[in-house]
Amino acid sequence: MASSASAPASTGPRYAPPDPTLPKPWRGLIDGNTGYLYFWNPETKVTQYERPVAAVPAPQSQPLVYSRPDDVPRSSAPAEQRSEAAVSRPQFVPPSDNRTRIDHSESSSASGVNLSQSALSTNQVSQYANGSQMSTEAYRAKHEITIVGNEAPAPFMTFQSTGFPSEILREVLQAGFSAPTPIQAQSWPIALRGRDIVAVAKTGSGKTLGYLLPGFILLKRLQHNSREGPTVLVLSPTRELATQIQDEAIKFGRSSRISSTCLYGGAPKGPQLRELERGADIVVATPGRLNDILEMNRVSLHQVSYLVLDEADRMLDMGFEPQIRKIVKQIPPKRQTLMYTATWPREVRKIASDLLANPVQVNIGNTDQLVANKSITQTLCFCNLKWFITHCSMWKLSHIWRNQDDLIRSCAHKILDQKA
Repeated sequence: MASSASAPASTGPRYAPPDPTLPKPWRGLIDGNTGYLYFWNPETKVTQYERPVAAVPAPQSQPLVYSRPDDVPRSSAPAEQRSEAAVSRPQFVPPSDNRTRIDHSESSSASGVNLSQSALSTNQVSQYANGSQMSTEAYRAKHEITIVGNEAPAPFMTFQSTGFPSEILREVLQAGFSAPTPIQAQSWPIALRGRDIVAVAKTGSGKTLGYLLPGFILLKRLQHNSREGPTVLVLSPTRELATQIQDEAIKFGRSSRISSTCLYGGAPKGPQLRELERGADIVVATPGRLNDILEMNRVSLHQVSYLVLDEADRMLDMGFEPQIRKIVKQIPPKRQTLMYTATWPREVRKIASDLLANPVQVNIGNTDQLVANKSITQTLCFCNLKWFITHCSMWKLSHIWRNQDDLIRSCAHKILDQKA
């Protein structure tokens, strides 16, 4: 971890630009440590990251709320506690004469975010203005969301209610997303609280961003030295899925300057080792290749605070359970663990009970069997390779190359080479 001597001193919060869309008496504040936007009610002394709704003065689920008997809302837990994986609030003293008082009594090595870049302008806040929302129960019923576990917060039905920093929201909106998917909406508030999660959802449900974006928030808080090892570790069953996750991490983490690398078998170790030496905040890996590199003592997992098992059922079907358990032994027990699976058989339940601590289980739809995502169209063409090379035009092959997944892309690459 970077030494605290080199980290800039933390500062107190300050008022965000006035936002006429906020219900009174709520005020927008900007975290002095991270630059993130949150909201404060001077009458009830409540702070929260969810954008307040006029019809509901205080969210029923009370997500990420800290209250004090006096006028100074502040974080109540030490930085070393595991619950601090959720974003904490700084000390705030209500300013007098319309100016913000900066309190330097608290310091943190997790600082370092440029406030001028992270703060939301009035126009940006207005752009994410909250519309009418259905109740938590109605939303969960509509999207077939069931919860197993205690104190599950309400879902984030809109992007503006997440409280994500402006650079992340900008990337999400530029990607064309209009609202969180059900798995994202329900898993984000749980992950931001630092809770372990078991998410049972069909493939193609948007689960990748469901765990990546809270991981980005944690990375900005901890500010670990990436040369000493990753902070976020994502395990994936196949090379194809690992590279897809890596693509998403690069795409949505670029503006936040989050580095990532992908480790998988069937490729030379040299380039992967060099990327690890340069430092990576996020490592996406298949269990076999990661174990190989661990045995070479070329990567350390002592900084991992956020572990994700993606498609856990497939990893167990492929016989990766021994490798997974071997990897987990090298990760600190004080961590946040998220498991995503399309099915919920006994084997997956067993490893979840061993690796996760008091998780909240989020089920989307039917959990008894693997269900294909109806929003994904799959087209199969049965033919031999010779016919395909003869009849498939160069334009179609180029279209496949640009738009399909890595597995099809690699096949198209071979065919293009043969036609050339």
